[in-house]
Amino acid sequence: MTAGACDSLAPGPPPQARTLFGPAIGLAERYAGLLAGPGVERGLIGPAEAARLWDRHLINCAVVAELVPRPATLIDLGSGAGLPGIVLAMLLPDVEITLLEPMARRVVFLDECVRELGLGNVAVHRGRAEDVAGQFAADVVTARAVAPLDRLAGLALGLVRTGGLVLAIKGAGAGQEVTRATSVLRRLGARDVQVVTAGDGETGAGATVVRFTAGPAGSKAGRPGRRPRTGRTAAGNERVAGQRQGTAPGRPNRRSGSAKRAG
Repeated sequence: MTAGACDSLAPGPPPQARTLFGPAIGLAERYAGLLAGPGVERGLIGPAEAARLWDRHLINCAVVAELVPRPATLIDLGSGAGLPGIVLAMLLPDVEITLLEPMARRVVFLDECVRELGLGNVAVHRGRAEDVAGQFAADVVTARAVAPLDRLAGLALGLVRTGGLVLAIKGAGAGQEVTRATSVLRRLGARDVQVVTAGDGETGAGATVVRFTAGPAGSKAGRPGRRPRTGRTAAGNERVAGQRQGTAPGRPNRRSGSAKRAG
């Protein structure tokens, strides 16, 4: 799989994408080509998504970079086609990212993308969150289009250290999801639960994110709320062949020397 052969299948980036990605816009364009080409061919994203890759997917993920503390370790839960994990890796080279994905065909695509884009701060791990819980203790867990919040919270909190952040990219119904999941979040020890807006929602370059902090199980969860944020970012069970295993829990593997599921 080569990015050059796929670039023509993806639309060009809009002006706000060039602002958000900054020096990484070239990588983002190559990734868009991979999504629009092999990503569609292999069924990782729908054919109709190719025309709206930038607005609906790449920009929607890029704005989340402003919510990630740096430096940090990060696990992208249910990474699918690499959204938001690969996008965040382009923008945050000082964040070590593990793409956690249970499906073999998606893992193969992710590993190819990492090599094609030369993302040395990314490792791909095949596995389910339920199966690897306790083996990782990342600073941040991200998720996009993985599961309803009441279920997602349990999966994510099994992968993040106490005091770490969970960033769940959601849609317009985020507030209702938080309300429905309040008792679960409290039982799991989630604190400071908020619905925030990453990026500039007024111009469409924004994302709705449910953000909360991992506390000890059984501690009282913070009161759910909404606090808008605006801003811009400048800049396995089986292993994929050739992948290095990490040596310490919570530290994503680094791929040295190498070149969500959308929705």
